[in-house]
Amino acid sequence: MSKLRIILRVKIHAGKQEEFKAVAAAFLSVVRERCPGTLEYEWFLSSDQTECVVLQTYASSEALLAHAEAHAQLLPQLLAVCDVLDIWLCGEPSAAVLERVAAFAPKPYALLQGRDRES
Repeated sequence: MSKLRIILRVKIHAGKQEEFKAVAAAFLSVVRERCPGTLEYEWFLSSDQTECVVLQTYASSEALLAHAEAHAQLLPQLLAVCDVLDIWLCGEPSAAVLERVAAFAPKPYALLQGRDRES
């Protein structure tokens, strides 16, 4: 099993900060309730509240696909209040993951080296 990481950066629409925060909270609630393969899921808001970076780590390609499926109904709400600026997809995703995220044109990065926190 190969872990995957996604780094997402979004630009929040003017005047939509509170709505954005509510949608982000809904995303996190779904992760807590239905996505055990989502190992890390953190949202970081810029000091002026115009951008957000989301750090995500998945146990496997299957876990990422399960996460995407669990959030499918919330995604339009998120995209209504922000624009995706960048997506970095780190690891060795399956063909199914690549197909699922293709519309977002993520920048792929293969692992060069690293140290697992658990070792």
